[in-house]
Amino acid sequence: MQETWKNLTLANKITLVRAFLVPLCILFLLTGFFGLAATIFLLLSFSDAIDGYIARKYNQVSDLGKKLDPLADKILVLCALIGLTALGKADPVPIMLLCVREFIVASFRSQKNFPASPLAKWKTVSQIAAIVMLMLDLPFAGWILWFAALLSLFSGGAYLWPNNLSSLLKSN
Repeated sequence: MQETWKNLTLANKITLVRAFLVPLCILFLLTGFFGLAATIFLLLSFSDAIDGYIARKYNQVSDLGKKLDPLADKILVLCALIGLTALGKADPVPIMLLCVREFIVASFRSQKNFPASPLAKWKTVSQIAAIVMLMLDLPFAGWILWFAALLSLFSGGAYLWPNNLSSLLKSN
């Protein structure tokens, strides 16, 4: 294990730490420490930008990182959304839409790797904003969540349409 850890790039180590710290964030969320959960969630979310920056700047882009990074992001966001739903802090309908989109895009990304679009990056920002706002019971959090869900559906369509959804389906 230590040898494997040593062989990972710094960017991939940051990604793995993000994924491994998700349970801590969810623990604080589910036990009512909402401010602490929101803080950890934001730090973990910012680590996504940091690992991407390091990977590009220091030529650490790897096939492993291309798979791990979106997976760690989805684990963080979906666990937080499910936790918020369990607490009754979030409407389950937009969360179901977000989950379905994430699973569909992830399944097609496993066949063909395509980079995050600008629209998908805005989707991520809106999801992060919605999650933090829901954790802190801020006004308009529900509206931001619905906005994130709609943006998510549009960005998912933007992935699948130019990547020829029908050919991706036929390749199975």
